[in-house]
Amino acid sequence: MPSERLPPRLRRRVGDRARWRCEYCLSPAAFATQPFDVDHIIPRSKGGPTALHNLALSCGCNGYKGDRTHSRDPASGRTVLLFHPRRQRWGRHFAWSEDFLMIVGRTATGRATVDALHLNRPELINLRHILYRLGEHPPEATHRE
Repeated sequence: MPSERLPPRLRRRVGDRARWRCEYCLSPAAFATQPFDVDHIIPRSKGGPTALHNLALSCGCNGYKGDRTHSRDPASGRTVLLFHPRRQRWGRHFAWSEDFLMIVGRTATGRATVDALHLNRPELINLRHILYRLGEHPPEATHRE
């Protein structure tokens, strides 16, 4: 489905709420090489509205998510809901690896989301490594959850 042009004020509200980080992998928009998207958590193709409560700031993760709301948990093989940034807490479903370079799924939803959205793709790991050395990673609010 072609992308819908969001009013700048709504896009700014989504970005400000997310502190200009991808709401799936937590990459900061300030260090992105491409513009971030505003993702319809429940896709428009599945009846999701273009409303603040259904929008999430997303980097390239959105390209992997597409119009999916479910995916397979690699550990159990069950199909489960993907992470919903408005209804779920990031720290409940994800944790950082000991070196803070990888996102680890803590639940079936977390594992399915890590796998489906490729949250540990090489370019993100490289970015996290550099940001860690600069003292900019992990995001303060997540590494203690």
